[in-house]
Amino acid sequence: MQLNRRQLVLLVFLTLVWGINWPVMKLGVADFAPLAFRALSIWLGLPLLGLAVVVLKIPFYVPRPHYRALFGLAVTNMLVWHVLIILAVKDLSSGRTAILGYTMPIFSALIGAWFFGARLKARNWLGVAAAALGVSLLLWYELSQLSGHPVAVLSALLAAAVWAVGTQQLRHSTLPAATLTLAFWMTLMTAVLLSLLSLLFERAQWHMPSPRTWAAIVYNAVLIFGFAQAAWFTLARSLPPVASTLSVMMIPVLGVFSGAIGLGEVLHWQDWTAVLLMVAAIASVLAPSRAVVRA
Repeated sequence: MQLNRRQLVLLVFLTLVWGINWPVMKLGVADFAPLAFRALSIWLGLPLLGLAVVVLKIPFYVPRPHYRALFGLAVTNMLVWHVLIILAVKDLSSGRTAILGYTMPIFSALIGAWFFGARLKARNWLGVAAAALGVSLLLWYELSQLSGHPVAVLSALLAAAVWAVGTQQLRHSTLPAATLTLAFWMTLMTAVLLSLLSLLFERAQWHMPSPRTWAAIVYNAVLIFGFAQAAWFTLARSLPPVASTLSVMMIPVLGVFSGAIGLGEVLHWQDWTAVLLMVAAIASVLAPSRAVVRA
């Protein structure tokens, strides 16, 4: 359950990049079709991901019998998440969308225990409870607002649940390919499918992005799809699911506060209390056990 230095560096950078991206996405879709925004970001980030595969001399090849499994991983780990969460952030505040989206670790821990035979220690269950309470507190003020966007709320929660399933599938995957190779092909599949969805449902909304939208697209292309997505797959595939998921619970906290600073979204006492609960949830998973400390 412990992180080595490389995993810790990946996690810290991933937390910063993904946390700040919530208000960035909100700005990006303010006057632009959300699925087109996502598709453009992925297409521009894909060459960077491909370049990393080439530079690291990792083969692109995936055996044909595993194509169906690879497509399934793309759907649960990327496609459903990126479609539903970008539609949700269009209607909800960036901070609250981050909170709803990052109920994923709670779903993941429970799915792992119920369906994949994962054994959770008492402190892990306390971490799940703390994370759930933190999410509840952060949503406290929004309860009166949720009735105005019920579809967006359900979309974000469904995105989180499907992503949790995908994380468990990725962890238990036996595909004979490097994680970066899987990330490249899953990203390519998602880009194609997102483009088709945008063509079907958003064609009338297509127009040239504004400079602000371009800035958000470039941020997502370079940092999210060029780096963070592959970094997450690496963590999710190399760490136990409860560690890889609960350990990124600071991302919605950062999303809430960056939204408050960048977009003027108002914070309340629930937000500050939730920070402490999220830190407790992380500590319950990542703190060394007594046996490790003695060793």
